[in-house]
Amino acid sequence: MQHFRLSFIVTAISLAIAFYWGSISGGVAGGVAGALIAMILGVLEVSLSFDNAVVNASILKRMDERWQQYFLTWGILIAVFGMRLLFPITIVAMATGIDFIGVTQMALHEPATYAQHLTESHVQIAAFGGMFLLMVFFSFIFDENKELHWLGYIEKKMAGFGKLESIEIILALGLLLGTQYWLPEAIRHEALVAGVFGVILYVIVDSLSALFEDEEEGEELADVLKKGSVMSFLYLEVLDASFSFDGVIGAFAITQDVVIIMLGLAIGAMFVRSLTVYLVRKGTLDEYVFLEHGAHYAIGSLAAIMLVSMVHEIPEVVTGLVGAVLIGLSVFSSIRYKKALEE
Repeated sequence: MQHFRLSFIVTAISLAIAFYWGSISGGVAGGVAGALIAMILGVLEVSLSFDNAVVNASILKRMDERWQQYFLTWGILIAVFGMRLLFPITIVAMATGIDFIGVTQMALHEPATYAQHLTESHVQIAAFGGMFLLMVFFSFIFDENKELHWLGYIEKKMAGFGKLESIEIILALGLLLGTQYWLPEAIRHEALVAGVFGVILYVIVDSLSALFEDEEEGEELADVLKKGSVMSFLYLEVLDASFSFDGVIGAFAITQDVVIIMLGLAIGAMFVRSLTVYLVRKGTLDEYVFLEHGAHYAIGSLAAIMLVSMVHEIPEVVTGLVGAVLIGLSVFSSIRYKKALEE
């Protein structure tokens, strides 16, 4: 439980603030409702982001101890205040032309209007996040150095295509261009630009990580590890942002109070981070060898769902169920694989 101690502390503080915030306008009943909604949002965030925790763990285990701790402390501040509060406000400001302070006041005093503007930006958010997550999925599937294959021959064959230079970028951009034919003409340009930015950001972060891994031999190992950890930290934050976009928008279906939304998502984000550290410390990815595979397939499914959601609304329960099923199957396959090796 020590890995989740900070998460429980953050939960207690967040629920207390949610109770106080709700009681300002609704008395004790409003306070109880605010705390309950924050708790519900936190549970939903955790249930929908388990695959995110698994992928995070696969990256976090390559970081040094200090940056792992930064991920759990400073990273949570970036995730909650940056990605789940400030970034949505920035998106609305860019979409409407209203200054940042004006949008902040709108979020606090006119939540319905703010929610409407944020929902209207869903196409750009879904295209950006969907393409970034798709690149994460492709980079795993087309990894020619991957020795263990969950889907056997099929996955092994797909990994072989990784020998083709930039196959992930070619397929991702090709798919993005293909979506132009079934997207309404009014949103094609926004989707294309946002999707291209998602691919570019992934390539930048991934390229910088590779640069630090290939530093000259004369450079001290500690310095290389530090730089690599910095880039991995940045990569994790962008990955978390891609996961959080739809969660922020979906939260408005439960409440339009941005303070309660931020507090609820803070609870969920904190537990996801604690779960990530737990998976690393306990060596869970080594114990369940196909868990990382299942998480990446869940990410690929989420990317597809986000792209489809630009035209057709898809309930979050579908996203959660798909991820849960893939994670469950990967755990089952891991147990069978381990038993087969023992026999």
